[in-house]
Amino acid sequence: MKLSHLLIINAIVALVYGIGELLVPATMFSLYGVPYSPGARLMAQFFGLTLISVGLLVWFARNVADSEARRAIILALLISDTIGVIVSVIGTVSGVMSAFGWSAAGVYLLLTLGYAYFQFMKPEAS
Repeated sequence: MKLSHLLIINAIVALVYGIGELLVPATMFSLYGVPYSPGARLMAQFFGLTLISVGLLVWFARNVADSEARRAIILALLISDTIGVIVSVIGTVSGVMSAFGWSAAGVYLLLTLGYAYFQFMKPEAS
């Protein structure tokens, strides 16, 4: 797999979830079995905005040629997706999210493994 393919996958996932969190947070909450409130809606919309930002960033960075910039992007995504795995697992195990929370942990884990590959196994990746 090429780094550009991983970035495209990441962009699509982030944009789809981000738009969902921004426009239909109640539906997203119900999927994950999370209690819904006006404050939770606002936080979900902020999260959606952040996901849209990440999606746009990785989309625009998918063909970046500068190796230093590419390594910085990979490292930042590796760290943030690793934290995403941890937060998702804690949220699911603690019962805050339903069993569907494992899907979020799985998505973060797959992205983490992809970025770890490009960070440690194939650092000259394009």
